[in-house]
Amino acid sequence: MQSSFVISIALASLGALLFAAKAIVVKFSYQYGATADVVLTLRMVFSLPIFWFAVWWSQRNTSLQPLIRKDVVKVCAIGLLGYFLSAYLDFLGLQYISAGLERVILYLTPAIVLVLSKFLLKKEIDRRQYWAMAVAYIGIVLVFVHDIELNGGGAVVLGSTLVFLAAVVYSVYLIFAGELVGRVGSIRLVALASASATVAACLQSLVLDIDQLFLQSSTVYQLAWINALFCTFIPMVCIMMAVNRIGSSMTAQAGTIGPVGTAFLGWYFLDEKVSALQLGGIAVVLIGIAILLSIGNKSTLSSAPAE
Repeated sequence: MQSSFVISIALASLGALLFAAKAIVVKFSYQYGATADVVLTLRMVFSLPIFWFAVWWSQRNTSLQPLIRKDVVKVCAIGLLGYFLSAYLDFLGLQYISAGLERVILYLTPAIVLVLSKFLLKKEIDRRQYWAMAVAYIGIVLVFVHDIELNGGGAVVLGSTLVFLAAVVYSVYLIFAGELVGRVGSIRLVALASASATVAACLQSLVLDIDQLFLQSSTVYQLAWINALFCTFIPMVCIMMAVNRIGSSMTAQAGTIGPVGTAFLGWYFLDEKVSALQLGGIAVVLIGIAILLSIGNKSTLSSAPAE
């Protein structure tokens, strides 16, 4: 049981790290002239066939339970929230703020999930989860404090607001996905959710300027494939598998390691300096994750959705 719990935390952390790389890829795409709607649509279009291949692969030796119409509608609805609306708000925000500030704001998600789970779903939250969250967030602040410039610029306010709204929307998605994944299955859920998000993204591009999808440089399309596979498909599967095993609140908390990955990715790809303050913050985040691991299986499994 304990090894299964550790594997689940590892899946959630890997998913968070790969999601963190998304901001780097998006920033690169913007440098080549792509806009937020183009980046989002290419991401979803390129990732959709990968998801459905995964569904086919998972059904080769096992027979999945037939879906009822009510669950299909729910999955498509949360897909519009988590994979379209939240992503679009996030991409828009990245046009105005740094990747570091974006990560800090998005990692309010665990706190939002905890609050919404308690007040909307009446779920009991282990007090130690709050302590783990507090320790991890102290580390996150240390890692990114030197990247946050306190100025009154309207662009920073606008970008921060957009990304915060993305975090709220994604928190709602995580909670309801946690209620559905046990019945629908991890792979099938992300495939259906991404399908509805892809339709929405394509309709948006059709309204704005469909020609822009076909006029980008080859580098933008290459970055889109990277975004689709390594920053969308793989982390989505990791996150949903973790949600199925340990519940949405614990999955969201394990994801606090993501900003650490952003720091190193920024250093490697964007030549951003890694300071002693950042290294100290990384250590604090790891301590928070260690506290999370020490909570144990009994309280964790009680909050996970049924198999």
